[in-house]
Amino acid sequence: MNGVRLLIQNTHNAWVHLFAAVLAIILGFVLEISRGEWMLIIIVIGLVLALEAVNSALEILCDFVSPEKHDQIKKIKDLSAGAVLIAALTSFIVGLMIFLPKIDW
Repeated sequence: MNGVRLLIQNTHNAWVHLFAAVLAIILGFVLEISRGEWMLIIIVIGLVLALEAVNSALEILCDFVSPEKHDQIKKIKDLSAGAVLIAALTSFIVGLMIFLPKIDW
């Protein structure tokens, strides 16, 4: 649980992801999504938050190992941030696919 606490206390992007997660959960209740849709929402929320934690851990490790700028360290940080971005975009698309058809325009 300490890792979750550290993620929430020290990672700005985790707050953005948590806000999106709360919004998705509220929409899920309001739009009465199915059990299968809930499973997808929970999986993508968990995936994004887990990758954000791994990204944060890699950034801390990289800064510890190499406090000065280094091209290889930049690549590691960029790749881990890219993984979070891919997961976040995927979760956004899943959310659109689940929620848009249920909204009464």
